[in-house]
Amino acid sequence: MAAHRRFRWVFVVLGALAVALVAWVVFHKKPAKPPPPPAVPVTTAKATVQDIPVSITALGAAQAWKSDTIFAQVNGMLLSVDFKEGTDVRAGQLLAQVDPAPYRAALTQAQGALKRDQALLAGARVDLARYETLLKQDSIARQTVDDQAALVHQDEGTVLLDQGEVAAAQINLRYCRIVSPIAGRAGVRLVDPGNLVSASGSVSSTPNTSAATSTASPASTSTTNSSGGSASSASSGGTGIVIINQVQPIAVTFTVPEGDFQRLSDLSDGFRKPLATVATSQETGVQLGAGELSIADNRVDPTTGTIELKARFDNADKRLWPGQFVNVTLTLQTLPQATTIPVAAVNQGPKGAFAYVVGPANKVVMRPITVAWTQGATAVIKTGVQPGEVVVTDGQMILKPGSTVRIVQPAPGGRPAS
Repeated sequence: MAAHRRFRWVFVVLGALAVALVAWVVFHKKPAKPPPPPAVPVTTAKATVQDIPVSITALGAAQAWKSDTIFAQVNGMLLSVDFKEGTDVRAGQLLAQVDPAPYRAALTQAQGALKRDQALLAGARVDLARYETLLKQDSIARQTVDDQAALVHQDEGTVLLDQGEVAAAQINLRYCRIVSPIAGRAGVRLVDPGNLVSASGSVSSTPNTSAATSTASPASTSTTNSSGGSASSASSGGTGIVIINQVQPIAVTFTVPEGDFQRLSDLSDGFRKPLATVATSQETGVQLGAGELSIADNRVDPTTGTIELKARFDNADKRLWPGQFVNVTLTLQTLPQATTIPVAAVNQGPKGAFAYVVGPANKVVMRPITVAWTQGATAVIKTGVQPGEVVVTDGQMILKPGSTVRIVQPAPGGRPAS
């Protein structure tokens, strides 16, 4: 009996120990570690060192360096148009002719009047000399001498007037030949031969007189303004005969904000040192020419806050044409051996610009950076990123410092996935 009781107590103790062991195993099991967060897919690029041209881009327009509207300076019938439309003309080349017959006749009349009055003057001078001799002999009254002297002066004035008439007639006759004042490209003719033209630029069917016109009015007047254009001084606003545009060289005008003007002025020493300028096609982006900027307007446009600039292009291949719109790139300076990253890698935070730099084990570090200049898709970094370091260019929105990244489709020079 006693042995049976001892056996039962041993069984109870062993059961208690088993229960305690199971309870210890259950309640003291270590929790499983959570799985690491998945790597964030990103694209990257490597910081490089290169020379970066600092430039300004603007919309510009090509304009003739000089543009002259050719008007007749005398009234009469247009006998001929002596240029071929759309071709180059040289300075002094004959463009058109006005009927010279009335002006040749007017010149003959003026020359005849001059000879007549010169003869009268010569006779008056002979009489004056004779009267002065008689006066010395006390054989004539002084009044007669004085009257003769006055007549000589009068005839001298008449001769001067006749000489002016002859000069005016000669000028008008010369103006019957209309020549180009500049070398350039002739446009479409605006008047056909046979029309009656006038110095005002009008065309009519009423015959005009051959009266002398003012010799002060030029054959064509071109006032080159800051935009490269020109304004004719003809008062009537008539059509003229043809427009001559100088396209070699040619001007390209564009505007820049007034905030950039002081920097441009400093870099060019007050626009005394030319700045390199390139014109490209708006449609294809092909370079149309290279020129130099050396002309700035003398005022800021108060309505737009911009300043107009004019660059000179040699236009040797005539790829620029007056009225053509182009994209203008104005190179200010070149930053040598600058550290650059794509603009897409630059982020803005509460404390300024920063970039995610990929470190060991593909973990990213948020690095504050200083951007010195942005040119197109390239950012010049002053501080914060060293050449050769890899920065994240896409996928930054879900990153935080210490995130593990998986590099996919790396940009050229980017760090390959590991």
